[in-house]
Amino acid sequence: MHSDALIARIKSMATQNPIKPPQPPQTVPDRDAGGTVVLERRTQKVAPPQMYQVVMLNDDYTPMEFVVVVIQEFFGKDMEAATQIMLKIHLDGKGVCGVYSKDVAATKVDQVLEAAHKAGHPLKCISEPVDF
Repeated sequence: MHSDALIARIKSMATQNPIKPPQPPQTVPDRDAGGTVVLERRTQKVAPPQMYQVVMLNDDYTPMEFVVVVIQEFFGKDMEAATQIMLKIHLDGKGVCGVYSKDVAATKVDQVLEAAHKAGHPLKCISEPVDF
């Protein structure tokens, strides 16, 4: 394009009114008979968060008494419930100590592993998703 023609085109564009982009249609909230604005609440279907069970694994070295104390301390179980869980771990090879959200379950696992390490025991603890 010739430079004079280009300059003329730019001048003509500068003097024209700008084109406004299309606006979305405006929605007006419903009003009741008294003129009050009425808003509708839309229910949202939100799935519950994935839950995780904290599982202790049996070994042949960690004393049963230590396992009972750990279950009481970190999972808030009384002596009877902690003993039952410990026996399940001992007899079945593993036992569920509690069901929590992902972050809480991970924290519980870390607490158990740290306590076992400090006491010099090889106790293993994991978290796994709960299938409903």
